[in-house]
Amino acid sequence: MKITYHGHACFTVESQGYRVVLDPYKDVRGFKDIDLEAEEVLCSHGHMDHAYTDGVKLKKGETSPFKVSIIDSFHDEKQGSQRGPNRITVLEAEGKKIAHLGDLGHLLSEEQAEKLKDMDCVMIPVGGFFTIDAEKAAETVAKIAPKHIIPMHYKDGKKGLAVVGKVEEFTDRLSEEDKKKLLLVKGYGETAEI
Repeated sequence: MKITYHGHACFTVESQGYRVVLDPYKDVRGFKDIDLEAEEVLCSHGHMDHAYTDGVKLKKGETSPFKVSIIDSFHDEKQGSQRGPNRITVLEAEGKKIAHLGDLGHLLSEEQAEKLKDMDCVMIPVGGFFTIDAEKAAETVAKIAPKHIIPMHYKDGKKGLAVVGKVEEFTDRLSEEDKKKLLLVKGYGETAEI
């Protein structure tokens, strides 16, 4: 399975030539609006920095090798009353399981955490303000123990939302063991295989 990071919270996940784009964005500081081609697009919620589906040209006819499941969550710590719902997307293919946490805005419940244990890769927001912050993201990673970690939704100089924190605020909080699991940190346009 291949994972390509396009910045902010957008990724292309590919298996057997079938591509799924997760959370395509528009109007994110420092990044050009998404312009991609894929067989499928999935969004964690309806905000344009996560749901710019017009930026993804869909190709028809291929059969998806992915099993997709959704874990309902919230975009804030008040049961969605501030920013609404958030969908955690779990993709399974090639005997691997990965999770994109979208704009998760709260610590996981025990039930949610149990469903996310032992993932091969987790894409997790770390910037705070609109999502969990660096401290809560590090706590979440320690709790669910994924094999690989990809931080997302952070500020990197003139890239990313100006009000969110830097990725280093997250990586500095990780254990030495978890630091070895990091993939695609600031690797915009780069691909990792898991």
